[in-house]
Amino acid sequence: EVELVETGGGLVQPGGSLRLSCAASGFTFSDYAIGWFRQAPGKEREGVSCISSSDGSTTYADSVKGRFTISSDNAKNTVYLQMNSLRPEDTAVYYCAAALAATMNGDEYNYWGQGTQVTVSS
Repeated sequence: EVELVETGGGLVQPGGSLRLSCAASGFTFSDYAIGWFRQAPGKEREGVSCISSSDGSTTYADSVKGRFTISSDNAKNTVYLQMNSLRPEDTAVYYCAAALAATMNGDEYNYWGQGTQVTVSS
């Protein structure tokens, strides 16, 4: 019954924008932190951003600070990742995940979505 479904990926030109959505169900959304991770072929999984359920605080990887914004809509059980000024190196499969505490360590996450492909190319 637990589901995390990512949508919003696609092909975008460098400098463009994209908004990813993570729709959650099957668990108590307000008890969990939600993180965004990404993985490109041949690369390690990278924590991109997370948002805390307790105080709404946010964390960003240095590589995306100032360009990406994470937000949450509790009424919709949905977390968003607004991605601006996209670069080719942002190309990856993006995953959302749920954990009992906000962390950038993916090993601490309980639930994972299936991912959505983001491709930044001219």
